[in-house]
Amino acid sequence: MHKVDLNEPLSGFQKHIGYELVEWSEGFAKLLLPIGPHLLNREGIPHGGALATILDTAMGFAGSYTGDADRPHIVMTLNLSVNYLAKAQGELLTTIANVTGGGHKTFFATAHTSDSSGATIATATGIFKRKI
Repeated sequence: MHKVDLNEPLSGFQKHIGYELVEWSEGFAKLLLPIGPHLLNREGIPHGGALATILDTAMGFAGSYTGDADRPHIVMTLNLSVNYLAKAQGELLTTIANVTGGGHKTFFATAHTSDSSGATIATATGIFKRKI
C-alpha cells in the first residue's frame, strides 16, 4: 500500500478502524481496509457498520478533494444508503468512490466495496454537504 499525503494527522477514528486512503483526486477516492478482528460481527465477517463506514468515508473524500492542503473541504453526510450484497472473503476490503453530481456546496456520490476475491460485497449512494 502506498501513502497519500494528506498533510494532516490521521484522525483517531481512522487509526482505530484502520483504513488507508491510497488514491485521491477530484471526484475520486480509493480506500483499503484490512479485515481485523475488531471489525467482525458475531458471524466472523465484517460488521455492516464497518462497511457503511468505509463507503461513507470514501464518498466523503471523493467530494472533498481540493488539491490544496491549505484549502481543505470538510464534508458532512446528509444521506447514506447502503446495499449489502455478499459476505466478504479474504483479508482486505477495497472501496472506490466517485462524485456523480451536485454543485459547489452539495454533492452526490456512489461507492462500492470489494473483497480480496474482487467480488462486490456492498454498494452505497450518498448526499453530502461541503463546509466551505
